[in-house]
Amino acid sequence: MNDKLVNPHDKLFRKTWSNIDVAKDYLNNYLPGPLLKRIDLDSLEISKDSFIEKELEDYYSDILYKVGIAGSDGYVYLLFEHKSYPDRLIHLQLLGYMLKIWQLHLNQVKKLPLPVIIPMVFYHGRKKWSGGLRLSALFSNSDPELQAYIPDFEFILHDLTQYPDDQIKGNVLFRTVALLFKHIFDPDIMDKLPGILSLLKELSRKETGIEYIESLLRYLLSTVEEISAEGMKTILEHSLPNINGDLVMTLAEKWKKEGFEKGIQQGVHQGLLEGIELAIILKFGTTAESKKLLKIMKKIQNVDRLKQIKSAILEVKTITELIERCSK
Repeated sequence: MNDKLVNPHDKLFRKTWSNIDVAKDYLNNYLPGPLLKRIDLDSLEISKDSFIEKELEDYYSDILYKVGIAGSDGYVYLLFEHKSYPDRLIHLQLLGYMLKIWQLHLNQVKKLPLPVIIPMVFYHGRKKWSGGLRLSALFSNSDPELQAYIPDFEFILHDLTQYPDDQIKGNVLFRTVALLFKHIFDPDIMDKLPGILSLLKELSRKETGIEYIESLLRYLLSTVEEISAEGMKTILEHSLPNINGDLVMTLAEKWKKEGFEKGIQQGVHQGLLEGIELAIILKFGTTAESKKLLKIMKKIQNVDRLKQIKSAILEVKTITELIERCSK
């Protein structure tokens, strides 16, 4: 079983936002009103193409929607950033992907005009998003004579850190997944799970609901370090009393045979690396020594060792001291 459990966020994102009903519901709730009036959601199609470079798949996922915009064919490009902190250069990432989409369109249609692409960014990191939404925000020169030579566009940002739980709109599946994405890094995630999963009561009565519940359980077991199949069974019995709690144990046995346990360890390993990267950057900045240290981190496969290093970051005063500890 491959399915990139190293990046469980990607798997759940794709399953959820590739559902045409969820996609329409999401765009209906989160596109700006004036823009929504120009979009024909009934024409929405989901593209199978992805534009993320292989080396960035641990940090980004994407979905391309083809849709009618103001009477012509257009696209909505949704980029999901699942790093724990925002990328200040996301504008350049989006520009690169938009160029690829236009090239794909020209290869298929072989004529102008180019379609409008509406870029959206969905972010669920630990820190509030910072930085402007326009590409021109990356340029420092404000001379009006130079403005014509600076490329520009704006993206729509959906930052989950800025939405109170009761203001997350959408159907039950989207709200459940969005709340999980929002709180997955919280220290008290275990206390919040029963309330979040209880949203699925209606969904659990449908055949497709069981399929989504399995996807959510896979996600939780591969991202929440302290959760176990037994613990998940207890939470599910309280949240969804009409679901047989033994379902979790049956699924756990199935996943064990598939090699899912190895995937869980890979997910924990990736999560620790991401947390360590953020802690190092916050405490010591982006320096040559920081980059050297991060290279050392990526070579460490032992999860317990990474946990020790994560704790050590809080204790040491200098990055040199931390490098010495990591090298032992």
